[in-house]
Amino acid sequence: MITRAPIYPTELHSRRVRLSTGPLAAAEARDQVRAAIRAWDVPVDPDVAILLTSELVTNAIKHEAGETITLFITCTYGHLRVDVHDTSRFFPVLLDASGDEEFGRGLCLVDSLADKWGCDLTPDGKAVYFTLGFRPAAAPGTGGHRPRSVASPRPGMASRGRPAVTRPYGTLLRFPRKSPRCDGPQG
Repeated sequence: MITRAPIYPTELHSRRVRLSTGPLAAAEARDQVRAAIRAWDVPVDPDVAILLTSELVTNAIKHEAGETITLFITCTYGHLRVDVHDTSRFFPVLLDASGDEEFGRGLCLVDSLADKWGCDLTPDGKAVYFTLGFRPAAAPGTGGHRPRSVASPRPGMASRGRPAVTRPYGTLLRFPRKSPRCDGPQG
């Protein structure tokens, strides 16, 4: 029996949006990501993409001194990537938030749900990004639901088959990706 692999878009789709750092920026960013996923027919979980976008935009607004941030959405070669650019030179830090703390869980969500995340220096500040790989096509009889990736059952492997490394104070790092602190100065 010959089976065919699903065909995913190989051409580059991109969208760039400038957002004011006001209270409506996260909602506008969510709308932009949702619209891009629909328009480009991207096979990723839109709820996860929207949640992670909201976290990155909220962090950028909270730590941004300027009046605007820039949202880049790109889709090509099997993944969706969302970048949030701001003028801050300080990199995000992955924290171990305790159960009763009000803040500090956003990057933990990004770390656990994104296939890859990190940040890069830009001439004007930094860009924090995440990527989501395309999900496999829905199997017949599943009601259109696509399976989510599950943690690897092999010892020493973190979710999606990446090696697990534990720091002495208990924070789990996943490789390969840039360090959670993005290899830069901390503020």
